[in-house]
Amino acid sequence: MTSGALPANPFVAAGMIEDPRLFVGRKDELHAIASRMKGDQPTSINIVGEKHIGKSSLLHYFVRTWEQRILNSNSYVVIYLPLRGVDCQTETGFYEAVAEDLLNHVQGWQQRSLQNCWKTKPLNRQAFSDAVKEWKQQGKLPVLCLDDFESLLKHPDKFDNGFYDNLRSLMDSNALMLVVASRKQLDVYANEHRFVSSFFNIGHTISLKELTTDEAIELSRLPTRSTNGAALSVDEQSHAQHWGNRHPYKLQLAGYYLWEARQQGKTIKWAKQQFKQQLTKAKSTSKGQRWQLWLRWLFWDLPVRLGKIPKFIGGTVDDISNWIIGLVILLLPVLVLVGVLHWNEVWDFVRDKLGIK
Repeated sequence: MTSGALPANPFVAAGMIEDPRLFVGRKDELHAIASRMKGDQPTSINIVGEKHIGKSSLLHYFVRTWEQRILNSNSYVVIYLPLRGVDCQTETGFYEAVAEDLLNHVQGWQQRSLQNCWKTKPLNRQAFSDAVKEWKQQGKLPVLCLDDFESLLKHPDKFDNGFYDNLRSLMDSNALMLVVASRKQLDVYANEHRFVSSFFNIGHTISLKELTTDEAIELSRLPTRSTNGAALSVDEQSHAQHWGNRHPYKLQLAGYYLWEARQQGKTIKWAKQQFKQQLTKAKSTSKGQRWQLWLRWLFWDLPVRLGKIPKFIGGTVDDISNWIIGLVILLLPVLVLVGVLHWNEVWDFVRDKLGIK
C-alpha cells in the first residue's frame, strides 16, 4: 500500500488513480477478478467499458491489492501492463515488457529459479510460450492485466491471428490468465478487424458501469492531507454529486474544480464553468478520435477490401494496388452521380478489373 501524505487535492481530473487510498468502490468487480484466479482452471476476463469509466484505475488497483484477496498468493504473479506504451508496438516488445514486469514482481529468493527461462534472445513467440509453461511446472501463474487493448489493433501486421492463438493456447492449458480492458467486447473487435482466433471469445466479460449511489457519495468525501476530514465541505459534496451524478470521471472532475475554487477564492459558479468546459473538451476529443477511425475505415480499410475482389478470382495484387483499385471503385458511383462519368464507363472499368469479357 502507498505510504506518505495524501495529495492536497485528492481528486484525479484526468488519468489513472494510482494511490490506492483514493480508489473507491468496484467491490463486486474486484471480487469477480480474484475469484476467477483461484483453483486449477483460472478464467480470463474482459473488462469492458466506455472511456473515462475507470478501467485503468480498476486494473491498477487490483494489481496493488490482489494479495489481500487471495489465500495462496505465492502461486501467482500479477502485473499491470498499459499496451499503449511504445514497448508494446511489436510482438517481441510485448513479450519482453511482460517478462520484465513479471520478474520485477518475483520475490528475491525465487528470482533465480524463475528467471532463467526468460533469458532466451530473442524472446519470440515460442520462447515466451516455453517460459510460461516452465512457470506452470514450477507452480506459478502469470496474471496479466492488459490495459488499452485497442492499441494492439493498431498494429495488425505485428499482432496477427497466430499471436492471439498462442495466448489462447496458454490460457486453455491453465498456464496464463489475462484480464483485458477494452471499450468494446473482444468478439466485436474480432468481427470489425476480421480476426478468426478463438482468443476473442474470452472466458468471462465484466461490464463496467457507473458507480452506485453510495460509492458516488463516498467518492465526493475523499480525504485531503490538509485536514483530518473530507477535502470538500458538505455543500461542495452536494454540488459534486449533482454535477457528476454517479459517473466516476465526472465526479472526479467536479470535485477537482470545487476544491480548486475554494483554494483560489473563486465561486461555485466558476467551478461549474470549469467543470463544463473540461467535460466539453473531453467529449470533442473523443468525437474527433471517432472521426479519425471513420475516415481511416472509409479511405483505407474499405478500399483495400474492395480492391481485393480481383484477388479472389485469381489476380495477384498487393495492399497498395488494392487500395488504389478499391478507392477508385468507391469513388466511381460518386462521379456518376455528379455527371462526370456514365454508368457504361463504370461497368467497362469493373469488367476490366474483374477480367470479365
